[in-house]
Order: sequence, then C-alpha cells, then structure tokens
Amino acid sequence: MLEGVLFFPVTPFTATGDVDLDALRRHIADGVDAGPGGVFVACGTGEFHALDLEEFTAVVRTAVDAAGGRVPVYAGAGGALGLARRFARAAAEAGADGLLLMPPYLVEAPATGLVAYTREVAGETGLPLIVYNRANARFDEHTAAEVAQLPTVVGLKDGTGDLDLVARIVPAVRDALDGTGKQFQFFNGMPTAEASQLAYRALGVELYSSAAFAFAPDVSIAFHRAVEEGDQKRIDALQRAFFHPLVRLRQRVPGYAVALVKAGVTLEGLEAGPVRPPLTSLAPQEVEELAAIIAEGRAVLAS
Repeated sequence: MLEGVLFFPVTPFTATGDVDLDALRRHIADGVDAGPGGVFVACGTGEFHALDLEEFTAVVRTAVDAAGGRVPVYAGAGGALGLARRFARAAAEAGADGLLLMPPYLVEAPATGLVAYTREVAGETGLPLIVYNRANARFDEHTAAEVAQLPTVVGLKDGTGDLDLVARIVPAVRDALDGTGKQFQFFNGMPTAEASQLAYRALGVELYSSAAFAFAPDVSIAFHRAVEEGDQKRIDALQRAFFHPLVRLRQRVPGYAVALVKAGVTLEGLEAGPVRPPLTSLAPQEVEELAAIIAEGRAVLAS
C-alpha cells in the first residue's frame, strides 16, 4: 500500500533531444532522498506519450536503480493495446514494482471496453496496476467496481475532476470488494492535485500525485503534512502563495502541466531540458514567474 507524497519525475532531455539518463538518475535519487512514498516514472509528467519503447525501458531501469529499493517504482503503460502490452512487459523486465495504466490511444470508448482493455494489459504481467480515470478513459461507478475486482488492479487514479462521479465510484468499489480482503487505493490525479485535495479527501481519496514535488519537495511535503495534521492556516497560506498561482500559470497554455515542472527542475539546479513536441516550453518571462512562485512558497515555510 502506498502512502505519503507520490513523486512524478520528469524525463530530462539533452539539448539535442535525447533522454539524459545521468540527469534522470540524479533527479530520482535526489527526489527519493526527500522522502516520497513512491516514484511514478515515465507517466504523464515524465512524457510517456513522447518515449519510444527503447527509451522507456532505459528510463524505467534507471529509475529502479536510482531508487535502490527504498520506495516502490511504478511505470506508465498505455496507448494502443499492442503497445500497452509491450510497455507493461518492458516495465516488468526493467524491475518496476507496478504500473499506471494510461488512456488508450485517441479513441473514445465505452466504459465496458475500458474494462476489457485493462484486463488485456493487466494480463501481461503480475505487477500491481493502477487505472487512470481521465480524458478518453472514463469509468462509471459500475465499471470502476468491475475493474477493481481484476486480480492485479490495486487502485484508481482520478484525473477527471468530476467529484460527483468520484463520490459514486468510491463507495461502489468498496462495496464490490467488501469481504474479499483485497486492499484498494484511490488517488487524486488532477494536475496540481494539491489545489483540489481537500475536496477529494472529503470523498475518501487520501492519496494524490504531486507534480510540485519534482521541483519543490519541501513545499510539497509541508503541504501534505498540513493536510494530515488539519493545519488549515498553513494549507490556506500555501494555496494562496504557491499552488493557486501555479495553477494559473499551468492553465495558460495546454501542456504547461509538464512544461512548468521541467522548468522548475531546471531552476532548482538540474538541467531537465525542453519538452518534446507537440508540447512547448515556458517563455522566459514565465520561467521568471515560476521562480517567483517557488520563492513565495518557501517564504511561507520560513514564516
């Protein structure tokens, strides 16, 4: 079972566009030293969509090596069904502890089809698998309960922001698993999840992915501690100074949910390189804005 802040690292690229495995190794090792509950490599923040199979395998292997068994390492898998199977097998062979199942490529599909898709990918390995409820992969409460009963499916991460649906999915899954003894976890997977975590937590969703941890782990962990301790004053201060401005910057351009994290990692002293097309990097003045947001967040910690 996962707990604490979940670390979603970026995938650093060189100036020529190649994966920078040395930078990735340092990024993962430094992140794990900061104390997350798990590492989710080559997922959304890690530009899974932009990695080929060879790059993906090297990224997962490097992350597993850098984490050194200190925390679980989950890897992304998804896209077209045949490729999703291959990514799942590659992650297992590279030593990953689990999988985060990304949406299938492009197609809109009924929720029953998503159950079949999940079953096919989950059958490739014995790894624990978390389904990602977002974009064109949206479950309803009935199919969420069905997919939760697959043997290796251990969690559901919500990136829809549909709190009405989440409020129905959580009890439906719990009812379906009642008496089975199976442990199952729910995750808030919204971009800048801290901005919505109090609402998710009220629905029984206590875990969340923290993009901010990749470049400001001290701020991320302080917020998590404030939530766990019910320190509303500290929560409000960090929301106003750091997370809400981060959301406003993130929403300015599609894809900035990844680009601003890479920019933040570079600002903190590790060259993460650009994002790959079709994403675009922050403009220079926006990098300055991000630096100011980070400074404001740390000013709250200092106070």
